[in-house]
Amino acid sequence: MKLSIAGQKENREPEYSFGNFKLWPDGTLFRDQTQIHLPPKELAALRFLLRHAGQVVNPAQLKEALWGDVHVTSDSVPRCLSSLRNLLEPEPCIQTIYKRGYRLTGAVRHLGSERRTSVRLAIMPFSPGHNIPEHLGAAVADEITSRLTEAAPPGVALLARDSVFTLARRGLTAVQVGEALQADLVLAGTLLAMPTQYRLRVEVIRVEDQTQIWVEDALAAHGRLPDLEARIVQRILVRMGGEIHAISDTPDREAPRPDAYEHFLRGHQEWQTHERHRMQDATQHLILATELDPKLISAHIDLAHVCLIQELYGYTAPEEAAKQIRHIWDSIPDAAREAPALLPLAGWVKFHVDRDLAGALELFSASAQLPHDASTTFVRTMFALSRHRFDEALEWLQSALLLDPYAPWVHVMRAWTLHLAGRYAKSVEAIEKALAIFPDHDGSQAFGALILAFNGHAEHAARLAGELVRRTPYFDIASAMHAYALACNGQRDEAQEVLERLQWLGRERFVLRTFTAAAFAALGATDEAVGELQAADATRCPWFFQALADPRLEVLRGHPDFEKMRMSLGMLESSVDENLEYQAWQTPGAA
Repeated sequence: MKLSIAGQKENREPEYSFGNFKLWPDGTLFRDQTQIHLPPKELAALRFLLRHAGQVVNPAQLKEALWGDVHVTSDSVPRCLSSLRNLLEPEPCIQTIYKRGYRLTGAVRHLGSERRTSVRLAIMPFSPGHNIPEHLGAAVADEITSRLTEAAPPGVALLARDSVFTLARRGLTAVQVGEALQADLVLAGTLLAMPTQYRLRVEVIRVEDQTQIWVEDALAAHGRLPDLEARIVQRILVRMGGEIHAISDTPDREAPRPDAYEHFLRGHQEWQTHERHRMQDATQHLILATELDPKLISAHIDLAHVCLIQELYGYTAPEEAAKQIRHIWDSIPDAAREAPALLPLAGWVKFHVDRDLAGALELFSASAQLPHDASTTFVRTMFALSRHRFDEALEWLQSALLLDPYAPWVHVMRAWTLHLAGRYAKSVEAIEKALAIFPDHDGSQAFGALILAFNGHAEHAARLAGELVRRTPYFDIASAMHAYALACNGQRDEAQEVLERLQWLGRERFVLRTFTAAAFAALGATDEAVGELQAADATRCPWFFQALADPRLEVLRGHPDFEKMRMSLGMLESSVDENLEYQAWQTPGAA
């Protein structure tokens, strides 16, 4: 039985067919039966070229179509077209006409505005039955979501995991989650342990009338959880009218060692809490999983993400995190193909540790086809912010919010981006929204304290940061925010005490020092503030380049050492900009 959902919204974008590609009205691009994920700007550029098929469009036209009145650098159009070309390879669809512009080659069929049925499906974390570890239900639901995303059943839009799980953790029912996310269908289930087997019972509920559409049961022997997941995915695909052969056959899907897979699932759930001790536990589980089964690619990818998150939180020194990510990359033969999710992480290491912007751009470009997930979007946003490309970062975040409206870090990073961009009223509005939706989230409270203190709400900010410090004593960013809020609130001695404690801790372990610079600046200690930034630069702090744009450090402008640090980013950019125009015109396919 194939599903038919009434009441879908009409999408008035036309459908196009060109070469072996088909672009649906909702922006989904297929090469034959393979779905290609287009970032927002690349999708807009492709649509513009399709609307002007056979014509030469110049860079100014593309800039106007993609960015309007927003100021962007001269390399924005060539980079966007280069990224789009990479996604369409090996077909030479876009021709560069020397000194004139770009043209889409080949025949284009305009199929008109059509009504496209796209079922929005949310997958809830499964309830664990008796004798089932609490993490396992959510982990199995996560893996089924990943497999369905890879299978890309036509006409089905899977809703983002973070938003679904966030709402489920708040105690919302399956129907309530579906209503909040405007889903058409919700899949929920229960994982049970029998003497020799696991049993997974799932049901699909139509949100509109709360009707149970169908129920499926699957059994698998203990130690064969991947078989259980595969059987459920196959049955969902059949129900949705998809193809069973669309399921990925990558090595880690074939037959991972049962003990390795159990450690992977445990680690996968633990690190996503972002709690220090649980991330450390996750690291151990994932390391063990990779040692037991080196072909379990998912465990390698998760381990790299744990390294990155611990670095960003200040729990691991950047050089150590980078070393581990490089080791993971090198341990996978043909990592770019076998583990494309590692590409943005490798690009981030190239940029902020190796200071190799050209190499980073190459890796980020190669990862442009990756769809949104919280980790990928976070790294992309961090990269854009570190290059002070605030409009680009906002585009990533706005697109992510459409797909993942209840992802905490997306809201927090949007507020931080608006702050860096000098849009202060908007930043306050954004962080207040994040605090309202996620009042106990570490990022909401930390960046809430920063933004509120800067915008005249220092007393509230100090209380917010103080509460976070008490709850997460090892989260040094929270202490730095607390010191800044106290300084803004006139509590200079208390602020100085916090900073002295952080400096003392820095003698015993790694302390992330970028955010302490603003606290010193707020106390009028400009030389100490510059010294903190220099230390952050030397340790390759991931927040260093963003701090150079932080308006809280405006008082440091003109200080020779601060200006030297600001110039270092410009030198990185100029190193790749010098030959950009020449390279753009030398792209294969140029006339």
